[in-house]
Amino acid sequence: MNKSLVNKILITLGFLLAYRILAYVPVPGVNVDVIKDFFDSNSSNALGMFNMFSGNAISRLSIISLGIMPYITASIIMELLAATFPELGKMKKERDGMTKYMQIIRYATIAITLIQAVGVAIGLQSLTGKGGESAIMIDTTTFVTLAAFSMLTGTMLLMWIGEQITQRGVGNGISLIIFAGIVSSIPTAIGGTINLVNTGELNFLVVLAILAIIIATVGFIIYVELGERRVPVSYSRKVMMQNQKKRVMNYIPIKVNLSGVIPPIFASAILMFPSTILQASTNPIVQKISDFLNPNSYTFNIMMFLFVIFFAYFYASIVFNAKDIAENLKRQGGFIPGVRPGEHTAEFLNEVASRLTFWGAIYLAIISTLPWVLVKSMGVPFYFGGTAVLIVVQVALDTMRKIEAQIYMSKYETLSAVGL
Repeated sequence: MNKSLVNKILITLGFLLAYRILAYVPVPGVNVDVIKDFFDSNSSNALGMFNMFSGNAISRLSIISLGIMPYITASIIMELLAATFPELGKMKKERDGMTKYMQIIRYATIAITLIQAVGVAIGLQSLTGKGGESAIMIDTTTFVTLAAFSMLTGTMLLMWIGEQITQRGVGNGISLIIFAGIVSSIPTAIGGTINLVNTGELNFLVVLAILAIIIATVGFIIYVELGERRVPVSYSRKVMMQNQKKRVMNYIPIKVNLSGVIPPIFASAILMFPSTILQASTNPIVQKISDFLNPNSYTFNIMMFLFVIFFAYFYASIVFNAKDIAENLKRQGGFIPGVRPGEHTAEFLNEVASRLTFWGAIYLAIISTLPWVLVKSMGVPFYFGGTAVLIVVQVALDTMRKIEAQIYMSKYETLSAVGL
């Protein structure tokens, strides 16, 4: 391993350490104990999921409570708009246009962060602890102002940290921040499991079974995430002669899971948000609806399964543009054997992608509902599986690929330097 790669890894770890330190810096004027008790009692709904993704920063109401989610939300909105409006799509493909595109995302992130921060600050006014103490210890107007700017600063810091990791470190900075937030809760989960075993509340054999299921799930996720269909591509003799000193890829890789982790995140947020809002009501009808949408209910998980499949198809249709691939292939003098260039190639690629997306959607739906199955059947004392494990495995695989690419690049440069 060369010195340059070691420095990049150290830079990445340094920025991730800074991220974890920021998670312990609370918003001024808040009663942290009241906030923690509130989130402990809401660990099974949307608030619990968001708290997990933030690395428990929300339960401390730190300045990075909103995490990187406003940036991700802004990015997803821009992706949808780029797919809807051709001019915005063209802007994304151009070098100068991409700079403007990213600037729009940053401005949208600021707007979303301010709206969410003000909403959280106002919502905390009615929050009280078990002893009747208020969650806010200062004047309401002052607190809303301080909270809004503190959380905005925290989110902007996370955006900057993510960009620095991407440019100067190893891997995708935004993904690694989410990865670090999820992984940071593992020691707490292990400690809680050990305590339950020591007190006799959880059988040791059950723990071994849970561990085996976790390992099998991670292995299954790795197997599917690495799975792809390689569509063969041929090039004309002229193109091959022109590129004889360059590496020309002779296949188009199409992943089984084209949509990544977006479908489970979308489905979870849409289904959990109503139950989180409705559970505060005392109306019997509203309570029945809330029970119907409870994350531990059969109806919720059936809907989760179906929603994930829907979003998998929806998002795959956005990220995989068969028409652009076919046009680029035709422009480069390439073609798929047995398929005519142009429109027929696009139709063929769409058909292949659709078949793969079916199995990818079923895979995502199973992984997303696995935590509920484990909790129901084995009494797992911590949140496991689903979106969290999917994100952890995907980020780990992506980071490993980039480290391997850096190692191969350094070896190539070394061989070139000695004239081999």
